[in-house]
Amino acid sequence: MTPLPDRAFILIRHGETDANRAGVIAGRIEAQLTDKGRAEAAALARLDWPAEPLIFVSPQDRARETAALGFPGRVPQVVDSLRERNWGVLEGRPFDEMIPREDTPKEGEAWADMLARVHAALVGALSDPRDGLPVLVAHSGTIRAVRRLTGGSEHGARAANATPILFTPATGIWVDRVWQVAGVED
Repeated sequence: MTPLPDRAFILIRHGETDANRAGVIAGRIEAQLTDKGRAEAAALARLDWPAEPLIFVSPQDRARETAALGFPGRVPQVVDSLRERNWGVLEGRPFDEMIPREDTPKEGEAWADMLARVHAALVGALSDPRDGLPVLVAHSGTIRAVRRLTGGSEHGARAANATPILFTPATGIWVDRVWQVAGVED
């Protein structure tokens, strides 16, 4: 894969969905934001962004609604490759039936294929010639893929809903951390 452009960006997982609350694998299912998820997404609109946000969003309903609530009045660029992983026959099943990430689920998408498509989406967003801060609104699986692509690990806890994660290039590595926002009340 080609190296990622050296440009900081923010990645945000959509707000809480009915599938998150029920503890099931959503994947390509069009899970809907809960009232809590809508409130989480709307809270993004109150943040003081360090630069003009350039919004890129998964085409799935939960990500698009999060972007609309979090960045009102902005027209996001929909990027098909930011979709969640296709978990095939596992979609709609309880989280405890999840298989290892490196295994390909029956009728689903291989991890290597997801990494390749998320890489292409990330290169496209980071190569955008406009001034501003690329902000990608996507999914837990997309965040895991980006962590892997930036030299981190895709394992561990899921990213919190509607919580900005800042990725910054450093010498030979990338650093990701939850973006600390000053002056915002819960």
